[in-house]
Amino acid sequence: MKTSKSENTKQLIIESTAAVFNTKGYAGTSINDLMSVTGLSKGCIYGNFENKDEIALKVFDYNFSKITQHMKERILAVDNSIERLMVYPVTYRNYYRYPYLQAGCPILNTATEADDTHPQLKERVQKALDFWKTSIVNQIERGIARNEIKENTDSNEIAIIMISIIEGAFMQSKVNNRMTELKIAMSFLEKMIMQLKA
Repeated sequence: MKTSKSENTKQLIIESTAAVFNTKGYAGTSINDLMSVTGLSKGCIYGNFENKDEIALKVFDYNFSKITQHMKERILAVDNSIERLMVYPVTYRNYYRYPYLQAGCPILNTATEADDTHPQLKERVQKALDFWKTSIVNQIERGIARNEIKENTDSNEIAIIMISIIEGAFMQSKVNNRMTELKIAMSFLEKMIMQLKA
């Protein structure tokens, strides 16, 4: 099925502005930024989207889907549940290899900005976190069922701790502009995951 010119333009705007929104945030991204990275006029941008809010929501969805797709491909490439959980520290330790993570994790970046100022973005972040947590819980439950992970493992607790370690380490790494904290945290996370082995 062919896509319309309007749909193509919308996708161009979303893909072109994804890194800008993730780097500068919602409040820090101006219409001039959007015009600059897309090469389109203000009229063309707002002829395809109602306002900056709509673009920001679509961009968050796009950025999150890039990470989700990346993780899904790597998780499904291995069968063992411990190896699947290891995909998280391996990916985040090497985040600089992935263009869509270089500006930081879109969940963390958006959460810190939208928690009180933008209810729709906050809701998107909540759903993304729920999705991420559920994905980890499902992998752990699968591992318990397959006798690869200790049966007394609290999957919900582990998922919350894993996300907290990853996001906290990411934040420190970005603020300090160095990899030290991230590498230390991901090594700790790898040890934690190995201790789940049945």
